Amino acid sequence: MKLEKSIGDLLRKKGSTLSIAESCTGGLICDRITDVPGSSDYFMGGMVNYSNESKQKHLGVPMKDIRKYGAVSSRVAQKMAQGVRKAFGTTFGLSTTGVAGPKGGTKEKPVGLVFIGMSNGRRTLVIKLNLKGSRREIKEKAAEKALKFFYERLVEKAGFSMKSLREVKK
Repeated sequence: MKLEKSIGDLLRKKGSTLSIAESCTGGLICDRITDVPGSSDYFMGGMVNYSNESKQKHLGVPMKDIRKYGAVSSRVAQKMAQGVRKAFGTTFGLSTTGVAGPKGGTKEKPVGLVFIGMSNGRRTLVIKLNLKGSRREIKEKAAEKALKFFYERLVEKAGFSMKSLREVKK
């Protein structure tokens, strides 16, 4: 809860808002964000866009990108983050897409492969993770990594010290 509260405090302080598009994490990030009392001040909403059709219809991810790069790709995570930010009219969009397993992995895209995207309208960042564990563990680790990734970018932008970052990571 400490990480989610710290994210909320930073968003509230800056007058910024957040929306989230989740695929492989299935709503876990939204759940964690909304566990913080008063999160409606900065969290405008989220979507679980599990199917390719949902990614296209609700987030504007071009089907040609899904076909070319795959639903689990840096490109799709980027488009999801941009799409959810636009759909909710928020300062930031955060997204996850990945292979949680235990089936569905390939040599090129193994179980545990996750992409996390973050967009602020001017810039979109994507990170790639290779996580280990059961389906539930991969989902939970991906949600935690997404929150940490988002928090670290907020801290960088706000110019907070690395000391405060380490305190939250404990």
